[in-house]
Amino acid sequence: MLTALLVGTEPIAAGERARAGFVGTTTCATCHAAEAAAWRGSDHARAMAAATPDNVLGNFSGATITDGRHTATFLRDGDRFVIRTAGPGATVADFAVSETFGVAPLQQYLVLFPDGRRQVLPWAWDSRPADLGGQRWYHLLANEVLAVTDPLHWTGRDQTWNFMCASCHSTGVVRGYDATSDRYDTTWTEIAVGCESCHGRGAAHVAWARATPRPPNPALEVVLRDTSGGGWRFAEGDARGITHWGGPPRQTTAQTEICAPCHARARPIVADPRPGARFLDTHAPALLTPGLYHADGRIDGEVFEWGSFAQSRMQRAGVTCSDCHDPHSQRLRAEGNAVCAQCHQPARFDTAAHHHHAQNTEAALCVSCHMPAATYMGVDRRRDHAFQVPRPDVAAAIGTPDVCTGCHTGQTPGWAARQVATWFGPTRRDDPHPALAIDAGRLGARGADMALAAVATDRARPAILRATAIGLLATPPSQASAQAIGATLLDPEPLVRSAALRALDGLHPRNRLHATRFLADPRLLVRIEAARALAPVPLEAMPEAARPAFARAWAELLASERVAAERPEAHVNIAGLLAARGDMAGAEAAFRDALARDPVFLSALVNMADFEARRGRNDAALALLIRATEVHPDSAEAQFALALAQVRVGQPMAALAPLGRAVALAPDQPRYAYARALALHGLGRTAEARATLRETLERAPRNRDSLIALATIERDLANVAEAARLAAEAVALDPQDREAAALLAQLRGLRPPGPR
Repeated sequence: MLTALLVGTEPIAAGERARAGFVGTTTCATCHAAEAAAWRGSDHARAMAAATPDNVLGNFSGATITDGRHTATFLRDGDRFVIRTAGPGATVADFAVSETFGVAPLQQYLVLFPDGRRQVLPWAWDSRPADLGGQRWYHLLANEVLAVTDPLHWTGRDQTWNFMCASCHSTGVVRGYDATSDRYDTTWTEIAVGCESCHGRGAAHVAWARATPRPPNPALEVVLRDTSGGGWRFAEGDARGITHWGGPPRQTTAQTEICAPCHARARPIVADPRPGARFLDTHAPALLTPGLYHADGRIDGEVFEWGSFAQSRMQRAGVTCSDCHDPHSQRLRAEGNAVCAQCHQPARFDTAAHHHHAQNTEAALCVSCHMPAATYMGVDRRRDHAFQVPRPDVAAAIGTPDVCTGCHTGQTPGWAARQVATWFGPTRRDDPHPALAIDAGRLGARGADMALAAVATDRARPAILRATAIGLLATPPSQASAQAIGATLLDPEPLVRSAALRALDGLHPRNRLHATRFLADPRLLVRIEAARALAPVPLEAMPEAARPAFARAWAELLASERVAAERPEAHVNIAGLLAARGDMAGAEAAFRDALARDPVFLSALVNMADFEARRGRNDAALALLIRATEVHPDSAEAQFALALAQVRVGQPMAALAPLGRAVALAPDQPRYAYARALALHGLGRTAEARATLRETLERAPRNRDSLIALATIERDLANVAEAARLAAEAVALDPQDREAAALLAQLRGLRPPGPR
């Protein structure tokens, strides 16, 4: 018998509870036997299970595994499975596995703690065959040594199943978080992803099926089957060899809306959403941001499938997930290139004349070029679903991964681009690729605003791409940016409208009143972004007719943040919103709620310090920032905030050190170097300030503040021509910039002194 402390002893049945309207897969299977049989072998059916001998794949025979940084022993006590490893407080203990999580290509294990949290253990079982490197234990963060206070530690909040995983791995989940006690009572109607996860609650449909006679309406909560009567058809004589949808318009929305919440990187904005709700009424999807996606839209971080599929021509043509995947077994409709041949004629595409590789090889597979794979969690290879045409020329220009040289490892993207040009001609793809604009926006390159504005306002582009372009527009906005934001506020795509409303953050509150017209938008995501944009606008400044709608949207916004009430960032967001509305007591309480959940949460420390400084409590602000830099010495944000606080309390010399550290830690952030240059100039060290600004403008030529500051220094040094050149560049960024225009006019009015 095991004698060490056993954590996680509550039986699995405690989580399974009835919920109104849910009937369970077993009930569905009585009429839908074929679909249920296909489902039983699927990843959905095995997404989560009780930790029983039938479900546990890992070897719990007593072996101790170490990778040099982490150690664990895997034990079995009858039908109980236990992992002995370091847990809370870095104390080694025995942790009983409560559930399994997934099956292929790896299986993870959960531990139920007394406060209702289920935490995901860091050791996973590689369930691949041994000849492929599987049948072994491995640590998911093998190269990291995480402190127990780190959110990524297996006992930390980023590994809490209840918030991070539950809604997509079980059916009918009620998260059951109690903010007062900081405990969970999470329940589900079915431990895995059952029928009602996609089809909605089945009670009304079961009642219909049992009725005699049956009413004409089958009472389905979610209707997924397309009943338009149309179909994919090859047009006679069409040389493209690609199908088009023939007949009445396809009813495609429901399928995408069902799959998106669990196959997208997204933030929930309502608690425990039911299937069938519109995606943007329940979630805020991540855009194509660095770390998640490369500048060309290719997957980088763990973003699943929706974000790449939303970029694809397939999605815009009306293709849905079930065109390629059987929705019950989750297997492909056909193997290899045959699945693509459903819509792409093999005589046109499955030939060496098209792909320029040897037939019947891996290189000749459609997915090899159009769905490059990335590996996550050590062994899980997932394919990109944007179905992009390989563009080695773009990869060469912006430094993104190139699908061609992913296989031809001894070559360069430039070589691949030349090879493609010999096959298809040099002008086959001579239109400006949107990746160039996204990359320019990420880098803050000169001319980026114009390129981003062109992408943002091009309605032929995918909504997720256009929303990303809006998010990269400079703030405060240039003339091109402002025009693009104004145009996209009226866009038919709600994701684009929501991004345009976010972009209003760069405007003065009096210039945000356009947002009032979106307070009653059909999509929740748009309504809450309208309320967020209007947060600093006094109620009396809004049109009287808009005030009730603002009150409703404001309540929705706060509720959307409270969905993540167990996480400190939610309370930081709430604090910022309440402070913008002038509710200082509420804001202070929210900041304290954030620090109660994590006393060293960086965003809470930095933002609360700014909050205190705005209230004139500079000593309190300074104390918070000293604490922040002690706990997070490698945070440029914390160092910068500390420097500003030191300047506020009359310590400009002391501020130079943290400013220097901020610049060193984040050389790509021009505002840190700009602030350091101002501090140097204020201390009479003008030559150093001038050099710092020139270095900053080398890296970020569009940084308006650095242009104005350097122009002013050059003017004071009597370098009028150089000062005028810099001021002219600032005006070119935004012709409506009054300060830059006034400085340029002043400089043009100056004349060099004549001979004496």
